[in-house]
Amino acid sequence: MIPGFAPRRRFSDLSEQEILALAISSEEDDAQIYRQYAQHLRADYPASAKVFDGMAVEEDEHRRRLIETHTNRFGDVIPLIRHEHVAGFYARKPVWLMKNLSLERIRAEAEAMERDAHNFYTTAAQHSTDAATRKLLGDLAAAEAGHAETAAHLSATHLEPDAKAEEDRAAHRQFILTWVQPGLAGLMDGSVSTLAPIFATAFATHDTWTTFLVGAAASVGAGISMGFTEAAHDDGVLSGRGSPWKRGLASGVMTTLGGMGHALPYLIPDFWTATTLAMIIVFIELWAIAWIQNKFMETPFARAAMQVVLGGALVFAAGALIGRG
Repeated sequence: MIPGFAPRRRFSDLSEQEILALAISSEEDDAQIYRQYAQHLRADYPASAKVFDGMAVEEDEHRRRLIETHTNRFGDVIPLIRHEHVAGFYARKPVWLMKNLSLERIRAEAEAMERDAHNFYTTAAQHSTDAATRKLLGDLAAAEAGHAETAAHLSATHLEPDAKAEEDRAAHRQFILTWVQPGLAGLMDGSVSTLAPIFATAFATHDTWTTFLVGAAASVGAGISMGFTEAAHDDGVLSGRGSPWKRGLASGVMTTLGGMGHALPYLIPDFWTATTLAMIIVFIELWAIAWIQNKFMETPFARAAMQVVLGGALVFAAGALIGRG
């Protein structure tokens, strides 16, 4: 045995009692995960929380039936075996990761859990020689396969079209506030504010390597500054803008990318080739900013394009004039 690595059993080597024990522990885990999802969603998405409450109740019923079968066949002592003890068995993500999951991602995770459980029960039923156990495992496989229908039924009960639409709008709004707005602000700052130092250096020195170093320093420095500023000025509790670290990451990364986009061409030794390519990239960056404003911020494309092009042109002209002077 290698230190630090626990030995794992192959599924084909498990006894029928161990398979039942594994099914019981898996149902316990799934029910707990669904309840954690419900708890996480309850404040902002109460209708979806009810869906996951209902799914947890159904997993509890599966566990009860499995324990009853185990008791009838093997007694009251259930072997301790979990998914991490079996090689190749599906793994569940740690529950604490849900804090970083969107509503749609949580729904997708639940669907994946149901598919994994269906595949497990189908395989387990094939390994069972007891008729009653085989029937139970087959029934549970069918139940997991139909879990999507159950979720749809629960959604019809608890998640009416108006409620789902409202939750989807709330999730979209949170995505805009947490990721798009800070990222857009960073992209605009990185793309526009670095134009002056980069092109001023370029026209003043005609040295591509020096221009690249100035551009890289300006981009990374601006990214760090924007990221910390975004994370520090609003903790998101009152404004509802979400995690400050997510917003800071979005702002910092996009600021750095915005500046590095037109700094990287100056790795090309020929000055005019690098400058021409940098200008083309600036145009693409400004177009991307206008597109994001139009798609996510509902700003008319013409007005967004006019704003970013005018601002970018003024900063570029300032940098070029200062560099030539």
